Amino acid sequence: MHSTSSYVPLQTLPESTPYEIMEDSHDIEHPVFRIKYRAGSISSFSETSTYESLPVIKVLGTGGTIASKGSSSFQTAGYEVDLTIEDLVKNIPDLSTSCILEYEQVLNLDSKEIGTQELLILYEKIKEDVENYDGLVITHGTDTMEETAFFLQLTIDTYKPIVMCGSMRPSTAISSDGPMNLYQAIVIASSKLSRGRGVLVALNDRIGSGFYITKSNANSLDTFKSIGQGYIGNFVNNEIHYYFPAAKPLGLSYFNLTLPISELPEVPIIFAHQGLNNKILEVTVKELGAKGLVLATMGAGSMSDETNQFVAELSKKYGGFPVIYSKRAMDGMVPRGSLPKHINKDNKKVALDCAIAGGYLNPQKARILLQLCLHNGLTLSEIKKRFGGVYGG
Repeated sequence: MHSTSSYVPLQTLPESTPYEIMEDSHDIEHPVFRIKYRAGSISSFSETSTYESLPVIKVLGTGGTIASKGSSSFQTAGYEVDLTIEDLVKNIPDLSTSCILEYEQVLNLDSKEIGTQELLILYEKIKEDVENYDGLVITHGTDTMEETAFFLQLTIDTYKPIVMCGSMRPSTAISSDGPMNLYQAIVIASSKLSRGRGVLVALNDRIGSGFYITKSNANSLDTFKSIGQGYIGNFVNNEIHYYFPAAKPLGLSYFNLTLPISELPEVPIIFAHQGLNNKILEVTVKELGAKGLVLATMGAGSMSDETNQFVAELSKKYGGFPVIYSKRAMDGMVPRGSLPKHINKDNKKVALDCAIAGGYLNPQKARILLQLCLHNGLTLSEIKKRFGGVYGG
């Protein structure tokens, strides 16, 4: 499965360090490392826990606040990504009774810089690795973590744990949350109890579903929440507690992406507000070549009558592209009953053929689902069925 390896002691750590690192890949751009803990280094070691019997977990580093450094111990804004996944692994507790650990640097970016190309690079790496490991952990910036988690949930069909983690404070801050979040994510990925639950997000002692969870606070440690659906478990005193039996989200759709893949259809999000200038809709479609739109509507699908009429005519003018009516509110949903009507050529109020209710998905997740539907060539009626799985359509 892997190339021949040799043990290389960490030069930056003292001889008393209880583990060694061996390079486990010949890939110069993305070397893979495996950690082996030295004999006798484990205070909690039991006779039933052996190196050979432990699950093999791989950590994929992509950057984010968890890999960032500030200029002082109180700086929690304006920091920069400056650490590698190797640096992060050095700072977590002993994992020798939990797993055999490997890690690889895939990206090293602030998550605001992750676009479609970077997302697809990560996807290809996960597709390559998921069959060869018992679980995967992805370190990621929190700003767009929910989008990556949702995308992976829709495109990686596996019973194995894929756990995402990050931090809200840089590594240099007082009470930095990164090391504990990474430690917990690795232990969660190592547990058989985590199998069959889909993509997980582990931060601040909470375990959430990557399908549902969203970042709710720009600053607080307790930021990731699923208000309507709740958490699926927690991590307390080195113990994993799940609240429910293993299950994946109801209505989950999987999309098979044939590799290699370099792009996804353009789907912009328009944020609704009082006095919205409808011309921005046409400019977006015309100049960007958008294949669909997502509207972050006011309330549960509310847009002005003028805008709804404009959307109907615009979609017809540009080939009948789909328009998702999502919501700018963090919680709640847009049901089919909230979809608007418009005046047709016979001066009658009729439903917008192009309109699709976003259900409980927020705009950024609705965009990803629509992108995948369009990439796979689904018709308008088939797209509505996929959104029906999230109580929209």
